[in-house]
Amino acid sequence: MENNANVDRSCRALMKRIRALDFAIQETVLYLDAYPRCVKALEHYHALVEQRESAVAEYQRLCGPITACGNKNKTTWQWISSPWPWEYEAN
Repeated sequence: MENNANVDRSCRALMKRIRALDFAIQETVLYLDAYPRCVKALEHYHALVEQRESAVAEYQRLCGPITACGNKNKTTWQWISSPWPWEYEAN
């Protein structure tokens, strides 16, 4: 079992990865807006989205919900647990 310091580092690293993927996705969307028939860009977009979904799933498994919609626990409202993704401690 990982200790809290390792989990905290993992959560910070995952959040950094998710933010980087969000940026790359947005940049790819802007490119696709200008070049909607670019097959390579569309493939790249889907690969990035897949990577982001995987990173978010890992973050939620290890760190808790990344959004209120990520609260999958049927018996506990985990979204209220601290720190929230935008709080300093989570970054």
